[in-house]
Amino acid sequence: MGRATLIGFSAVAMWALLALLTDASGQVPPFLLSAITFAIGTCVGLAARLAMPAPDKSRKVPPQVWLIGIAGLFGYHFFYFTALRNAPAVEASLIAYLWPLLIVLGSALMPGERLAWNHVVGALLGLAGTFLIVTKGGGLAFDARYAFGYAMAGVCALLWSSYSLLSRRFPSVPTSIVTWFCAATSVLSLLCHLLLEKTVLPDGPGQWLAVVGLGLMPVGAAFYAWDIGVKRGNIQVLGAASYAAPLLSTLVLIAAGVAEPSLRILAACVLITGGAALAVRSPLLRKPATGGASA
Repeated sequence: MGRATLIGFSAVAMWALLALLTDASGQVPPFLLSAITFAIGTCVGLAARLAMPAPDKSRKVPPQVWLIGIAGLFGYHFFYFTALRNAPAVEASLIAYLWPLLIVLGSALMPGERLAWNHVVGALLGLAGTFLIVTKGGGLAFDARYAFGYAMAGVCALLWSSYSLLSRRFPSVPTSIVTWFCAATSVLSLLCHLLLEKTVLPDGPGQWLAVVGLGLMPVGAAFYAWDIGVKRGNIQVLGAASYAAPLLSTLVLIAAGVAEPSLRILAACVLITGGAALAVRSPLLRKPATGGASA
């Protein structure tokens, strides 16, 4: 279980590059950027299929798995972009980033799972740290005019947490299925782009390199790693540790010279790492009661 959880957390580490690479990709519209990067993410899955044993084709994939996967990947990005168009980015981002807390709390409803106090408190500490990162130390100003955008951000959080939790119910479905989730998301994003946006392509090799980087890691390999983590790892620990994403993203921006270090970042670091340490207090360090092999 520890190994699968660490693989899942590698997705969080890759998502930390999302802001930097997106900023470096220029003025590419969101849905077009999603279409291109998920196409690259599809290629990541196809390449992995060549390097690994072929999945058992006799095993049927339940129809609900397709619905869960496509709704999770495409739905999250669709509603997130919609939220940003209809509400201030700070409030929308904070609402959308409720998904780790929803994973931790929702895990109590999963078969064979048990929600402990340290998972809840760890997730809440992570949420507090995320608040400092997303709001940049300022206050929130929720306005009824942006109610639709806030609702769309809430749908984001609900969709991604539901995708993560429901994926765990189908552990026998191979991770290679994520390849086709990425492909469907790319096609649907392209349709949205053609209907809603004006085409602006990356300008120059630097921007194209950033787009390729997005497709290889935050919008590519990360989703395959996340699938392994939520299916075979400790989902409460993974949910709480996911709050490290905005912190790691901010640290990457600081290292790249895009953001400045501050006491607020230090406080967020203490809250997020403390919350993750509390959530992981026993599950990864405790020896299993039975002699089962680790995932």
